[in-house]
Amino acid sequence: MPTEMTTSLGATARATLARWLAMIASGDFDELDSIIAAEAVYHSPVEWHPYPGHDLVCLLIRTAAGVFEDFRYERQMAGGDSAMLEFAAHVGDIQMKGAHLIRFNADGEILDIDLIARPAKGVMALGNGVGDKIGPQVKAALAAASRA
Repeated sequence: MPTEMTTSLGATARATLARWLAMIASGDFDELDSIIAAEAVYHSPVEWHPYPGHDLVCLLIRTAAGVFEDFRYERQMAGGDSAMLEFAAHVGDIQMKGAHLIRFNADGEILDIDLIARPAKGVMALGNGVGDKIGPQVKAALAAASRA
């Protein structure tokens, strides 16, 4: 059970965070679409550029969740409109530590999610695993976003 501190997080964001944690714990992301904002942005440790848009963010989260193994949050801190969730996991035989930095909008939806992780070889394994599953879809979505 992760150590937590969420007392100063707004009520709608607290509710979203609780739903997020339940999804992560169960591995069931059926409700993910309902907690991600239309204008959400995902920041990957693999690439510097952001990944914008609800559909792309949901695709990346679902796919990364399928690449990580034994993912568990160990500590969480939250306040204002943001949360930091520290995790441990592995990709293949590479142990990883990292954090999700999440910012919520006024409606409590996830507006921005930044994945920070180490070691570098774990980040690359995660990036390769995600790329193998959805690389062409991500490239097409980024190309479409840059034309918009």
